[in-house]
Amino acid sequence: MYKDKKILAVIPARGGSKGLPRKNIKLFLDRPLIAWTIEAAKASKYIDKTIVSTDDQNIAKVSRRYGAEIPFLRPKRLSRDSSSSEDVAIHSIEYFRNKGIDFDILILLQPTSPLRKHVDIDNAIKTLFRKKAKAVVSVNEAVHTPLWTNTLPLDGCMKSFLSSKVINKNRQSLPKYFQLNGAIFISFIDNFIRKRSFYVNRTFAYIMPKERSVDIDDIIDFKLAEILLRDSLKR
Repeated sequence: MYKDKKILAVIPARGGSKGLPRKNIKLFLDRPLIAWTIEAAKASKYIDKTIVSTDDQNIAKVSRRYGAEIPFLRPKRLSRDSSSSEDVAIHSIEYFRNKGIDFDILILLQPTSPLRKHVDIDNAIKTLFRKKAKAVVSVNEAVHTPLWTNTLPLDGCMKSFLSSKVINKNRQSLPKYFQLNGAIFISFIDNFIRKRSFYVNRTFAYIMPKERSVDIDDIIDFKLAEILLRDSLKR
């Protein structure tokens, strides 16, 4: 609880994964990938309840072992490739409301961001109140500026690839850009139910360092995240 507001953390983890099969329970250093997110949520000073929304019995079993609650198995209609995280979150909120249990704030924590720490979660919650925001979404500074990107014609000619304002400019002289890192999504629940989105007029960014912002989609991301975590544990 923070400032008398009850906080529900939902960790979405369906069984199907195309980029990296079974990635949510794949061993990441010394424990399953999802365990790192569960432990970060459990270490938060402000989260009141941490649940995993899954359709998979094995994920449910692993999640319970690391301290998450599995109040239900997610229905198949919310476990397809096309199912959105927003719909999964609303299903979780409505499950508790139907039991007469209300929360004020939702935090969605994807298990594919294992380098996110509990201090990031708590600081993002504080940002929600400090900014008088409706929602907070985590970002990190983009590794490469999008000003250096463009589409290519079929013949590969780069005549119009870069704007004249960018040519011969070094990275330091260009504006800073930020990208979504997938680690933390927070919203006041009433607003989230109405808008069905974390992106509203009063959504603010919580900026995380690059080394804690890897979002695992494939085996390359997985191996990179392991290297970064192993390095951080040595310090």
